[in-house]
Amino acid sequence: MERLTSTALLPESFQGTRDDITEQMGVVWQQIKAPVLVPLLRLAVFVCLVMSVMLVVEKVYMAAVIALVKLLGRRPEKRYKWEPIRDDLELGGAAYPMVLVQIPMYNEKEVYQLSVGAACGLSWPADRIIIQVLDDSTDPVTKDLVEMECNRWASKGVHIKYERRDNRRGYKAGALRDGMKRGYVEHCDYVVIFDADFQPEPDFLWRTVPFLIHNPDLALVQARWKFVNSDECLMTRIQEMSLDYHFTVEQEVGSFTHAFFGFNGTAGVWRISALNEAGGWKDRTTVEDMDLAVRASLKGWKFLFLGDLKVRNELPSTLKAYRYQQHRWSCGPANLFRKMLTEIASNKKVNLWKKVHVIYSFFFVRKVVAHIVTFVFYCVVIPATVLIPEVEIPKWGAVYIPSVITLLNAVGTPRSLHLLVFWILFENVMSLHRTKATFIGLLEGGRANEWVVTEKLGDTMKVKMATKAAKKPPRTRIGDRLHLLELGTGAYLFFCGCYDVAFGKNHYFIYLFLQAIAFFVVGFGHVGTFVPS
Repeated sequence: MERLTSTALLPESFQGTRDDITEQMGVVWQQIKAPVLVPLLRLAVFVCLVMSVMLVVEKVYMAAVIALVKLLGRRPEKRYKWEPIRDDLELGGAAYPMVLVQIPMYNEKEVYQLSVGAACGLSWPADRIIIQVLDDSTDPVTKDLVEMECNRWASKGVHIKYERRDNRRGYKAGALRDGMKRGYVEHCDYVVIFDADFQPEPDFLWRTVPFLIHNPDLALVQARWKFVNSDECLMTRIQEMSLDYHFTVEQEVGSFTHAFFGFNGTAGVWRISALNEAGGWKDRTTVEDMDLAVRASLKGWKFLFLGDLKVRNELPSTLKAYRYQQHRWSCGPANLFRKMLTEIASNKKVNLWKKVHVIYSFFFVRKVVAHIVTFVFYCVVIPATVLIPEVEIPKWGAVYIPSVITLLNAVGTPRSLHLLVFWILFENVMSLHRTKATFIGLLEGGRANEWVVTEKLGDTMKVKMATKAAKKPPRTRIGDRLHLLELGTGAYLFFCGCYDVAFGKNHYFIYLFLQAIAFFVVGFGHVGTFVPS
């Protein structure tokens, strides 16, 4: 039997038409590629290389500062005055400043007891501390549970206030602002803020408040976060790597060099007079904490980061919660940068060097460039050079700079060095949403002020989920787990990888296939803890 060919199987007219279409597409591609695509791609490569250099210089600079801090042993106690608060027999409790502890929450049914219990367990004279629970919950059951918990602690002699609003205007910023308007707050000197899943140690106030007492130019003392569920899944381990770098490097460098960094929104102590002088809480962006920090810094106030003081909290373990959180954390700073650029540049109270640090390093490089270059360069431009081989990327830009950035990021969590490849691939996937959110913030798009509370599961929910899973696997709808942007990007990377195998010469296909798989895994929702709706 003779071998069948496509010509024998298809009508001659169809075969000719198919060849004509293929030939015409090839001609159009060549006509567009040389005059249009090649120059555009070269421009994109140049811009991405410039941004990569900006980013690696920033990373190396911060690494050098951290090394200097370690070598010189410049601990906070050496840079600022710190003395323990001593009892005064004559003054009694009046020798201690009045402290307000604010706990904003919204439908935090699974974790509300953690923060309320930890705050009520803080070691401080009972008549010099007020616990203020700001409950914006809309779920009637949760509201009742939180109120009962507050009443339970009040019956034990704890000075605790349960406060509610009739609306959620301003979200977290609105709740904190409303809490500061209460009459009893007038007698308070400092305010501590804990989100609903944060669990401070009893000595938290003893280790932070003395810095504010003895250093009148300090406005904020920020503690580090410690993650209680970092080992829950691969996604939480990766989050731990990124956040550990943020605290051990970025926050430490800002504290040491300029006495400025972004307030993390929780686990920090503010001087109330500084907070009021800066204009209080504003809800114009989704990063009210960073907004307040920048405004206070422009008034000349200083901040201190305590890297050895850790407060336990929970990482988001579902992909849905993590995506919403990253949107807020990426969109908010970009939007704040847009709104405060002129105000920062024209400020007269801070020196030029600090202005450059805030505008260039803090905002532009870390909050804008870092997100954009990660996605555009590594997930769009480098794959595109496979399809357009006329454009080449120098090895220092495609290999050396990313390697340096990656290694410097890994220093924050040495125990997770073996997960470095997974961290790179997952961070590149998440850079898709961070880049989108950054542009929404810069352009003040429709979702610029979207606020979705990060869902926390708590131990109780996890036990329930494990019990249900053991009895009967949860049934899920396909639409709940499909993410089209990730799937589309994964398909693009996979196609570029196949093209590189067939026609390429740079061996990018190894990276492209791995990155495509990462996009597919996230696109099909197989990452993090899955909670059926």
